[in-house]
Amino acid sequence: MSDIEIAQNAKMKPIIELAEEAFGIPAEHLDPYGHYKAKLSLDYVDNLSHRKEEGKLILVTAISPTPAGEGKTTTTVGLGDALNRIGKKTIMCLREPSLGPCFGMKGGAAGGGYAQVVPMEDINLHFTGDFHAIGVAHNLLAAMIDNHIHHGNALGIDARRVKWKRVVDMNDRALRDITVGQGGPANGYLREDGFDIVVASEVMAILCLATNRADLKERLGRIVVAYKSDGSTPVYASDLKADGAMAALLKDAIKPNLVQTLENNLAIVHGGPFANIAHGCNSVTATQTALKLADYAVTEAGFGADLGAEKFLNIKCRSAKLKPSAVVLVATVRALKYHGGVEKDHLNQENLPALEVGFANLERHLHNVTVNYGLPAVVCINHFTYDSDAETDLLIQKCEALGVKCVVSKHWAQGGAGAEELAREVIQIVDNREPGFEYLYEDALPIWEKIETIATKLYGAREIVASVKVRNEIERLQQKYGDLPVCMAKTQMSFSTDPNAKGAPSGHTVEISDIKLENGAGFIVAIAGNMMTMPGLPKVPTAEKIDISDEGVITGLF
Repeated sequence: MSDIEIAQNAKMKPIIELAEEAFGIPAEHLDPYGHYKAKLSLDYVDNLSHRKEEGKLILVTAISPTPAGEGKTTTTVGLGDALNRIGKKTIMCLREPSLGPCFGMKGGAAGGGYAQVVPMEDINLHFTGDFHAIGVAHNLLAAMIDNHIHHGNALGIDARRVKWKRVVDMNDRALRDITVGQGGPANGYLREDGFDIVVASEVMAILCLATNRADLKERLGRIVVAYKSDGSTPVYASDLKADGAMAALLKDAIKPNLVQTLENNLAIVHGGPFANIAHGCNSVTATQTALKLADYAVTEAGFGADLGAEKFLNIKCRSAKLKPSAVVLVATVRALKYHGGVEKDHLNQENLPALEVGFANLERHLHNVTVNYGLPAVVCINHFTYDSDAETDLLIQKCEALGVKCVVSKHWAQGGAGAEELAREVIQIVDNREPGFEYLYEDALPIWEKIETIATKLYGAREIVASVKVRNEIERLQQKYGDLPVCMAKTQMSFSTDPNAKGAPSGHTVEISDIKLENGAGFIVAIAGNMMTMPGLPKVPTAEKIDISDEGVITGLF
């Protein structure tokens, strides 16, 4: 069966019953959205914060993604199910899918095969309305900026230095650069503008890093929306008195969402910034809630370890004072052969030489996790039917030569039962080893050097370069915001800025094409190469395959 057919055949438990049965969560602290999904009250989350005991945090990341697929979310779900199967009280924390990739190329993000979170269609489509609320809150601020200028501009905003775009949760390249205010003075003033996708919104980043409503509102007020005519004085969202209304629009979106896996284990799915253009992690609230409720929390970070894991460790862990106990690095035989130069149509054929070459990608990610961060790791080979024993044996041998355990896991086909060996290996590490976790850089390191450290230490680059304009902007930001961490916006397909550079390229140059302050979120965004913050649809988008029957059954979603 397809992923959606498997999900539609799931025997789900009512979410209120499951939450009380599994973790003793009282029904009065749950706001149900139908029978199988609910929001958890912030009062209950706040009460949990007083518990002294806390579970152990396991991060699932991956090699550089390829068209062959890696299965990071699938592995997160499979591992969580497996841990529960062997008697370890575990909750999974995932990001919410964006509609952009659902209808574009990537598809949904609820796992796959027999390692999924359900109800799959709801999670992949509108879910509990969080993305809608984030988009509206973001666009309210955009409208208030233009309205303020239209009605006299008492704050002295320089219309040429408005930094706040609009957003929509869809891949729509036609909206990247637009002109607003056409049609005369009654429609405002004429200026250039543009749209980003919702998952790139600073409001999304803020929601995922805020710890409560007061923190959320304070962060929203700190957003720098524009600069005054002197070119250096920032205008904040709080100057426009927009932060209160924005926080009001997010009153429910800030609450974590509870759903379940196919095996009726609890999962928290909340927040969804992309890792190639944002910080790529689910909400701090979700992760901290899971750590207070369960003995183990399994969470994922978007795309490869050079992006999602880097931001999880240097931004989210720094902000929320989290300390992971272990990392699971997901790879597939097919993806590593692709990194070794095999074309997609030939990935099902055994090819040991290509696997040897492609292993360089896994090896660099592994080095980054274990050496640069001091974290213990397990390599998970997400099994595909066409993987040969010779290929998996080779990967196991090469990982063991590096001193790292490699486990072949069959959770896609067998659910939690297929990941029990992986679960036992993870437990062996987290219960018996104290990680020597370190950040990649210190807060006091200058912004330019933070970017340089990421590019040279993690990407294998020789140097970073930037135009005079970008260097000047970095110097200007350094004066007031130099202690903030850096969020790299870079292609997910390669360690370099060239998406076609497979394996582990070294000695390349990373060009920083733009720099942005996200003061409310608490980081500096460095855009590398020609990375777009508004993706486009492919020639044949997934949307062409999605349909609904007269009986209301959705097909084509994956």
